Amino acid sequence: MTSTLIVNARLVNEGREFDGDLRFSDGRIAEIGNGLSARDGETVIDAAGRRLLPGMIDDQVHFREPGMEYKADMAIESAAAVAGGLTSFMDMPNTNPPTLNRDALEDKYRRATGRCHANYGFYMGASNDNLADVRAIDPKATPGLKVFMGASTGNMLVDNPETLDAIFRDTPVPIITHCEDTPTIDANLAAFKAIYGEDIPVECHPDIRSREACIKSTRLALSLANKHGTHLHVLHISTADELALFERGPLIRADGSRKKITAETCVHFLHFARGDYARLGNLIKCNPAIKDEADREAIIDALAGDILDVLATDHAPHTLEEKARPYAGAPSGLPLVQFALNAALELVHQGRLTTAQVVQKFAHAPAQLFDVANRGYLREGYAADLVLIDDTPYTVRREDVLSRCGWSPFEGTTFRSRIAATWVNGVLGWDGERLVGTPQGQRLQFDR
Repeated sequence: MTSTLIVNARLVNEGREFDGDLRFSDGRIAEIGNGLSARDGETVIDAAGRRLLPGMIDDQVHFREPGMEYKADMAIESAAAVAGGLTSFMDMPNTNPPTLNRDALEDKYRRATGRCHANYGFYMGASNDNLADVRAIDPKATPGLKVFMGASTGNMLVDNPETLDAIFRDTPVPIITHCEDTPTIDANLAAFKAIYGEDIPVECHPDIRSREACIKSTRLALSLANKHGTHLHVLHISTADELALFERGPLIRADGSRKKITAETCVHFLHFARGDYARLGNLIKCNPAIKDEADREAIIDALAGDILDVLATDHAPHTLEEKARPYAGAPSGLPLVQFALNAALELVHQGRLTTAQVVQKFAHAPAQLFDVANRGYLREGYAADLVLIDDTPYTVRREDVLSRCGWSPFEGTTFRSRIAATWVNGVLGWDGERLVGTPQGQRLQFDR
């Protein structure tokens, strides 16, 4: 593999922004410094002052394989991720069949080998009847255990109290949770059906999948984690109310210890609010629901204030035909990986976050939280997963969408930054206009 030298870059890493050069060779970052001289035969790229970031690590995607390839698969969605500056992903277990045992987990890794444009990891899932498989998890094989403490597809809602307690007690890996209380949601849905019949307006979605449902389930997860000393990561926080439940401060404390209970939010909770249902309808129907503008503002502040530790996408594509169904029959989820970093950087332009904070939440923190080896940073010896940012306006068009579903909730949105280039393991995968080369993704390694 040839060596590449990026000069005149604005490097963003570990809380700092600084001018410098970066050389990578054989898939690894070889040297970071100033005034680095080109070697014979070396490719030289002049960044011309543009920001160079570590590749983002998205710890929450649904790439739909196996079982739902008609709307997404690992190859196509990972390509969209690379186009968006996301060089690693962690995929959820609610596929068909669900990832509830070691064989299903390794089947996913086999499917990904040689096909994924981004680096890949796959979660194990919990159910009411796979406790033995949970106890047998190899900590090096998966980033964590996904527990649906709310409605889910298939056999993945864990609502047996004894089983849930045992999972929190016995898991050998971090637990990640979807927290919504199903009985609360069911009661809300019945109440709205009594008013509207089958013609429930989508604007009612945040009242059906309500903040009370989120709060009740999140409190239960935290109580179990505190009881057993479990490493718990609560996904997609959507309400201002839940923020008071979490510790403020950096993920890695000054003494080197790590928070045991952490939380994340998603890009759509930073961008959309209740008023957008009138324009976008089911296209922004997701679980948990996008809620009020006050929630959005509080979530952005909590991300900047180190109450929320991680930023992710919860990329969950569905076809336009599925989304066109009436509210009750339309599935929840949005395709997000291709434009998530653009959306996050828009908050930098607005003065709400710094680029270093985006990098911390979207690259460093997932690596820290899940013990990802040699990724998520600009460090010598680390994998050359890199993103070059160009601060020129970019308007999202449907014809630019790479996800199989063929649409984006950001269509028509003009962002002030675009992805100029993405390298995965030292190989250019996105040149700012198109995908290039062959899939370079590797299996993520968990240093445990």
